[in-house]
Amino acid sequence: MKALILVGGFGTRLRPLTLSFPKPLVDFANKPMILHQFACLVNFVMRNWYACALYSVEFQYHSGEMMHLHGFIPSIIVQIEALKDVGVTEVILAINYQPEVMISFLKDFEDKLGIKITCSQETEPLGTAGPLALARDKLADGSGEPFFVLNSDVISEYPFAELIRFHRSHGGEATIMVTKVDEPSKYGVVVMDDESGRVDRFVEKPKIFVGNKINAGIYLLNPSVLDRIDLQPTSIEKEVFPKIASEKLLYAMVLPGFWMDIGQPKDYITGLRLYLDSLRKKSSTKLATGPHIIGNVLIHETAVIGQGCLIGPDVAIGPGCVIESGVRLSRCTVMRGVRIKKHTCVSSSIIGWHSTVGQWARIENMTILGEDVHISDEVYSNGGVVLPHKEIKSSILKPEIVM
Repeated sequence: MKALILVGGFGTRLRPLTLSFPKPLVDFANKPMILHQFACLVNFVMRNWYACALYSVEFQYHSGEMMHLHGFIPSIIVQIEALKDVGVTEVILAINYQPEVMISFLKDFEDKLGIKITCSQETEPLGTAGPLALARDKLADGSGEPFFVLNSDVISEYPFAELIRFHRSHGGEATIMVTKVDEPSKYGVVVMDDESGRVDRFVEKPKIFVGNKINAGIYLLNPSVLDRIDLQPTSIEKEVFPKIASEKLLYAMVLPGFWMDIGQPKDYITGLRLYLDSLRKKSSTKLATGPHIIGNVLIHETAVIGQGCLIGPDVAIGPGCVIESGVRLSRCTVMRGVRIKKHTCVSSSIIGWHSTVGQWARIENMTILGEDVHISDEVYSNGGVVLPHKEIKSSILKPEIVM
């Protein structure tokens, strides 16, 4: 069994973070987004045997240099071995941006873990279906086994065991996972039979209620689906799936648990909250505890926390971070190598790699600091989006991009 992950292009919605790294390598809950999917892909095998552990990948990237991996803990080895045991032999990344960085990262990953990981590089954007046609030779190996297709922006609990069982039970050609939403009028709605799961049709942003289930960006497809896709820009959601549904060969399974597309900062922060809530239910020992912790907080073991801090809820602090005394953090991500100085407050924001926030500063309202940004003492940022390698000496009073 194989898996293709739709990585996509420039990651413009998540800038300035994607100016330093391709989107799949941007940290989410202290590890690159792509590694969440690798881990969750095997989690169903290990659910009753080994708790899916967090692992950290610490990598360095400098101008003109490639990435270097350091110190996978043994659980990742066990996870990939379990993946191989159930027949997943190859993971293919469909990508058209910074392929050399991805390839460098993945080759180290592949060598350490003993699983084949390849890139399928687009020379032009091919939409969400074209990349499958481009990777046809990799996906159609003659085994007849279905293959996974995952959207790299999606974070969820990935119930792959249930998905495989459901796909094999209905005898159709393709299975999509759907998730329930409160306001379906904002999305393309999947109209389906609730008992059998068979998809009837898709309705884009319905003005009257036709259902509350939307495409979750996780698919299990038979190789015959590839015969429906030409090597050209094509939408799998708008062109391929409706045709399969019209032949009564498309089925949908409701995704249990949380789901979020974390491809933009606001949803990234929401996704972190949902992920930490899920982690609390499954493996609460991974979360920080103590009188200075409120709610769900993930702190890397190499981070240093000063006296008198108040951290949480919904905070992730990455490796090598230094949080000085008296700091208040809530609903934020603090990425690898960041230093936050005394008596600073950070909320609803993302602090990029190796940045520094001065003492008595206040960072809030979806402020996004790129890599190596330095905020001076007593500066206030109200929704500032700061590009990498900048020094900010004066306050940002309203949301704006600092070039």
